[in-house]
Amino acid sequence: VGSFILSISFSVPLRNLLYVYPQSVNFSSRQGSVRNIAVKVQFMAGEDPSQAMPVIFGKSSCAEFYKEAYTQVIYHNKSPEFYEEVKMKIPANLTDNHHLLFTFYHISCQTKQNTPLETPVGYTWIPLMQHGRLRTGSFSLPVSVDKPPPSYSVLTPDVQLPGMKWVDNHKGVFNVEVKAASSVHTQDPHLDKFFTLVYVLEEYSFPYRLKDVIITEANVEAELKASMAALKGALLDTCVRFLHQLMSKLILLIVHPPVIAGQIVNLGRAAFEAMALLVNQIHKNLEGNQDHHGRNNLLSSYIHYCFHLPTTEPISPPYATLSRATARPTSLLLSRSKSISNSNPDLASTPATPDEEVQRIIGSKASERACNRMSAFIETASILCPPSRQIAKKLLHEELALQWVVSSSTVREASLQQAWFFFQLMVKSMSHHLFLSSRLDMPRRQRFPDRFVDDIAALVCAISADIASRYHKDVELVERLNSSLAFFLNDLLSLLDRGFVFNLVRSYYKQVHINKLHTAQNPNSLTALRMDFIRIVCSHEHYVTLNLPCATLSPPASPSPSTSSTTSQSSAFSCHVQDQGVVSMFELSVPFRQQHFLSGLLLAELSLILEPDGEGVFFLHKKAISALHSLLCSHDADPRYTDPQVRSHIAQLYLPLIPIVMETLGQLYDFTDPSPQRVRHASVLVDDNDPDNGTISQSVAMAIAGSPLPHSKANHFTLPSVAGRQCSTLSAECSRTLLVCFLWVLKNADAGLLERWISDLSVPQINRLLDLLHLCLSCFEYKGKKALQRINSLTFKKSQDMKARLEEAILGTIGARQEMVRRCRGTTGALLVCVQVNVKALNLSFTSVPVCSSERSPYGGQENVRWRKNVTHWRQNADRVDKSEVEQESVVDGNLATEAALIALDTLEVIVKTVVMSELKESVLVGVLRVLLHSMAGNQSALFLQHCFSTQRALVYKFPEMLFEEDTELCADLCLRLLRHCSSSVSSIRSHASSSLYLLMRQNFEIGNNFARVKMQVTMSLSSLVGTSMKFNEEHLRRSLKTILTYAEDDLELRDSPFPEQVQDLVFNLHMILTDTVKMKEHQQDPEMLIDLMYRIAKGYQNSPDLRLTWLQNMAGKHSERGNHAEAAHCLVHSAALVAEYLSMLEDCRYLPIGCVSFQSISSNVLEESAVSDDILSPEEEGICSGKYFSESGLVGLLEQAAASFNMAAMYEAINEVYKILCPIHEANRDFKKLASVHGKLQDAFNKVYNQRMFGTYFRVGLYGCRFGDLDEQEFVYKEPSITKLAEISHRLEEFYSERFGDDVVVIIKDSNPVDKNKLDPNKAYLQITYVEPFFDTYELKERITYFDKNYNLRTFMYCTPFTLDGRAHGDLHEQYKRKTILTTSHAFPYIKTRINVIHKEEIVLMPMEVAIEDMQKKTQELAFATHQDPADPKMLQMVLQGCVGTTVNQGPLEVAQVFLSEIPEDPKLFRHHNKLRLCFKDFSKRCEDALRKNKSLIGPDQKEYHRELERNYTKLREALFPLINRKIPQLYRPLPLPTTPTQR
Repeated sequence: VGSFILSISFSVPLRNLLYVYPQSVNFSSRQGSVRNIAVKVQFMAGEDPSQAMPVIFGKSSCAEFYKEAYTQVIYHNKSPEFYEEVKMKIPANLTDNHHLLFTFYHISCQTKQNTPLETPVGYTWIPLMQHGRLRTGSFSLPVSVDKPPPSYSVLTPDVQLPGMKWVDNHKGVFNVEVKAASSVHTQDPHLDKFFTLVYVLEEYSFPYRLKDVIITEANVEAELKASMAALKGALLDTCVRFLHQLMSKLILLIVHPPVIAGQIVNLGRAAFEAMALLVNQIHKNLEGNQDHHGRNNLLSSYIHYCFHLPTTEPISPPYATLSRATARPTSLLLSRSKSISNSNPDLASTPATPDEEVQRIIGSKASERACNRMSAFIETASILCPPSRQIAKKLLHEELALQWVVSSSTVREASLQQAWFFFQLMVKSMSHHLFLSSRLDMPRRQRFPDRFVDDIAALVCAISADIASRYHKDVELVERLNSSLAFFLNDLLSLLDRGFVFNLVRSYYKQVHINKLHTAQNPNSLTALRMDFIRIVCSHEHYVTLNLPCATLSPPASPSPSTSSTTSQSSAFSCHVQDQGVVSMFELSVPFRQQHFLSGLLLAELSLILEPDGEGVFFLHKKAISALHSLLCSHDADPRYTDPQVRSHIAQLYLPLIPIVMETLGQLYDFTDPSPQRVRHASVLVDDNDPDNGTISQSVAMAIAGSPLPHSKANHFTLPSVAGRQCSTLSAECSRTLLVCFLWVLKNADAGLLERWISDLSVPQINRLLDLLHLCLSCFEYKGKKALQRINSLTFKKSQDMKARLEEAILGTIGARQEMVRRCRGTTGALLVCVQVNVKALNLSFTSVPVCSSERSPYGGQENVRWRKNVTHWRQNADRVDKSEVEQESVVDGNLATEAALIALDTLEVIVKTVVMSELKESVLVGVLRVLLHSMAGNQSALFLQHCFSTQRALVYKFPEMLFEEDTELCADLCLRLLRHCSSSVSSIRSHASSSLYLLMRQNFEIGNNFARVKMQVTMSLSSLVGTSMKFNEEHLRRSLKTILTYAEDDLELRDSPFPEQVQDLVFNLHMILTDTVKMKEHQQDPEMLIDLMYRIAKGYQNSPDLRLTWLQNMAGKHSERGNHAEAAHCLVHSAALVAEYLSMLEDCRYLPIGCVSFQSISSNVLEESAVSDDILSPEEEGICSGKYFSESGLVGLLEQAAASFNMAAMYEAINEVYKILCPIHEANRDFKKLASVHGKLQDAFNKVYNQRMFGTYFRVGLYGCRFGDLDEQEFVYKEPSITKLAEISHRLEEFYSERFGDDVVVIIKDSNPVDKNKLDPNKAYLQITYVEPFFDTYELKERITYFDKNYNLRTFMYCTPFTLDGRAHGDLHEQYKRKTILTTSHAFPYIKTRINVIHKEEIVLMPMEVAIEDMQKKTQELAFATHQDPADPKMLQMVLQGCVGTTVNQGPLEVAQVFLSEIPEDPKLFRHHNKLRLCFKDFSKRCEDALRKNKSLIGPDQKEYHRELERNYTKLREALFPLINRKIPQLYRPLPLPTTPTQR
């Protein structure tokens, strides 16, 4: 209220200028010497020459004002034209005597005796005021030869005055234009008439002549109504310039209806209509002049600065700017009489319900009632008014409400278009009225009369009905109307009885009913409207008090009665929570929604929008969650609510949010899963024990509608029982915001209430709550400064943003005026909540969030773009990121992560405290420990970790059976987490982690007098930590181990037991592992050496299956990081084989693999996992094979991971072999769902077999030189990614070793010849790198048919080296030798590492003829392949043919034949080679013929000549070859002796 009263004065600068433009004069018919003509212009206040006023602006370097102005002299021209502009500053109060006088002179250019310089030759004038209006425009005036007679100024020159002589017989000979720029004179006939009539009424000056009409008491009402109706025809720019005066006069006519001849002239309806049409016209035509709330600046400034309730003081000047009353008029303190209606007394009665009021008004079509209805009183006029007059008094807000309710057609439509204007006008009028009449301290029910309250109810009901009926047709209008109504009710909460306003809210919900969603064309739009409505209503400053946070849940008489709300400042926390059903406080029950009305509505809307079966509600998620988030932000930042007890009362208003979010768990973004599958389906289980399987929507619908029907209890934990049902998923931002709200309620809720509520939950429900806490820890985990910089430097979620925009476009809801009606709060326009985060207080809003923030889609902001630039995590920022800003954001993010983790920890302790006496505590406690372990795994602050370790120690101490008797996985995870923190750089974290680890060992020892399980798990955890963690610090871990040893030595209770010695053994083993890791760190940048070291360590654990398995998995992780998926898959296959080997020892299951032998089909290398040594440990021993993978489920998991890695490596055939082991297990378990999945994956894999695939490329790498240490003179076969060139691997290895040894030390041996170590420089490191290909014997090729077969299980490789006997690499055909080198590796590729030692080398030397045989065989194979290719490739075929028979290259095969076949060799050893080469040429000739025949069938007419040329070349080649290939060696074709046949007897 005070903000309305203390508005500053608003004034328009006075501007009253007149511009005169003389254009032409025609004196051609005038007698006498009139040739050199000039015109003098004067502004006259009267007819005397002395009354010329100094109002004409002077030119530069002259006086400021003059009394006269001259045009230029036109020489010897009786019809001159002029181009001057005469600017005048005219007085504001003009009379009928003010006029413009034009005097025409003949200027004598030659000075003669007795001849004056200037001779007046004519006169004319323009009276400036006519019928009260300023005369402007173009004039064609007659010119008088004589001086004008007396009293001429009140007449125009057009009047034929007797006795006067006129130029050209009184025709218009002088053309002049007059323009005005005035804030005093409207220059619009419609406005002039209206203002004049209002002036006549105010002065009561009857009769009054207005043009040709005489205004009398009899016709003034009709004239005034006609003038108001004609205002819509006024010029828009004039209406804008005089808007404030125009509105004030219309309001004056509404509030002070004139009394004429003792009768009240009711002009309320006409004035309201004129106001509505005027406001709508201005808003439409000034569309660009709007603030960010969509309000026209001109109209809003009028309400804020200019409007006030009119007083009874007379306003003397008819067009003066609005003046403000400086004191409260005494007339407003008088009492008022009861409302009456002259035309229909029924309107004075109070209707029973708002619906009856609307029906009565609409049904009777009482369009004329408003004219005579008086919500007014008659009082005696003040002494300033004429004693015979009476002044009627009405209140503006009452009249506006009444006229709006009874309005119809275009007026009603116009008022709906600009509802915000009239609502704000009403609210300000109500506020002024309460202030000026000292009613602010009165009870709210008595502040306003019942008839006004009924009008308000009818108005709200009618507008709500408009929203419900028009939302799918007039989207923008309904959006503005909905927001305007919400802001109006928000304001009414400060002025009217709260119970009445809540009834209005309920009336709105009845109209925009949820049942209409089922028949609505666009139900989501209706939901969005309701969401916007409740968000705005809930933004009230006393929202908390309005929700009665301390009242019991007994149903009241009204939605929220304001029995004691006499002022807005009554205490909200003056009573304690009474003993009541705790469950109903956590449900959206009818009592809850009736008692906590607004929060109940908000949470009900949120619950409906978050229902998993909602369709197309993605754009509503952010709208609903943001509304709740903004409210909690305002509570958190409000200094009134800093007390913890007060906060707990506020949290009671939102307790149902906890089960709502729990029910939504399956739809939340999965922050724990890096894969694209974001929704948490797996962790959500159906509570089969709960018979109630209904959804929440029915009860919510009844509550929103205020239905008296019986309420069925809603089940917050039901989920669809149908597997795989699609849910509407929440985005990451919405999920994060919802979880923030969830944590705020958990933090501030009363701990006793939470305990009592959790005690009533079932185990699946508690597990769901634990899953939710697990998700919260992942969501708010501290990401670090680098992650923040990366987020800030990139455009966040650009594709999702475009998707949201596209969705809006498809829905057809994008409009140019989306956010038309948003409300100004204070001077900034929105209530911004900025909460400073610290460790003790949860920062809900680490960004600035407006309570009434704008959202689109379809009635608000986009899903993925925030509305302010200072959004911390999800903003779109410029390319440059301020370092200080990132620093601050990292502090905020860290504090938020700590606070969220502490809240989760407190909730875990409440759960433990609640379920400790329960029979089913084991399953719940396991879930609690999992969440605790997950919190330890993330990036946490030292403060949280101290509390977390304390909770963990207490949990392990009270419930040791969880770790040491049941779940091995938990013990392993706990050991890993504790060891990780033992290597922390923060000493306090190390000390806590060390003490926790020592107590874990001690606890295990006390239970079974040994701690084999913990010992094994700690050793495995350290191996895993060393193999995978990049941030691992060896020195800090050694300090922690020393601390543990000190604990054991100083433990007096166990000093005489074997415990200290066992701890010492364990610490020694851990130190040995750390020593191995030192070497690994040295080779961190050498991936091959690093994998070799890990391989060596894993080999050292051959007798310790748990540790070997750990290191195999470490290697798999490293391979996956580098993209070596085949090697990662083989690591997993080896792991599975190891597990199978030991499982076969434990039990004999026919469906399980019998050991490593079952895996031979996948890889021949896997036999090395066989447990055949004498020192192999038995799996029955304590602590051996106790990891989670040494089980049937662990084996299945490893095999599935292996299949996934094979799939990524495109080795689809190997997937089949893996699933051959898996399928019997699933079949034995009758797990048909997994079998279906397996066969589906197999189908996909087999379909991909025919895709184009590229496997690895292989190189032989020899290392020579003492700088390589153990690797000196070692040869390896390296497996590189497909299509790796020799130059690439050479460059990589040379660059790596140059960085390690120095640039001048590394030398690449360019050839592939054998290396003589004696010829090498001992101070240098030599690398010999050769490309090798897989080599197969002839018998192998029969089995290796496919491309995959020829690239899998490879152990032999070959490379060729050409040479001549004289040392050259290449020579003529008859002297060209070739050396084939065949290498055999220790293991087959692919293996668990990417380089394998060469264990055998074999060399084969080919003679020149053998070399020729190989070349011809290769050419023949190429021809055969090109000929029989399917589908045929003509280009490839022609290329091969051209290479074989083309004229340019046919010397190639022919030359070979001439060199080796022209003569029979002398050496008998070469006979068979000669014959083989001859047969090769015969085959070659046949293949060429086949290829030509094939080519002939493929070519078109344009290639026939080319084909004929190929045939001619082939004929020549065949003729040249014929004598050569038909010469046989006689020795090879000796007739075989005939076998002797026995003689028959």
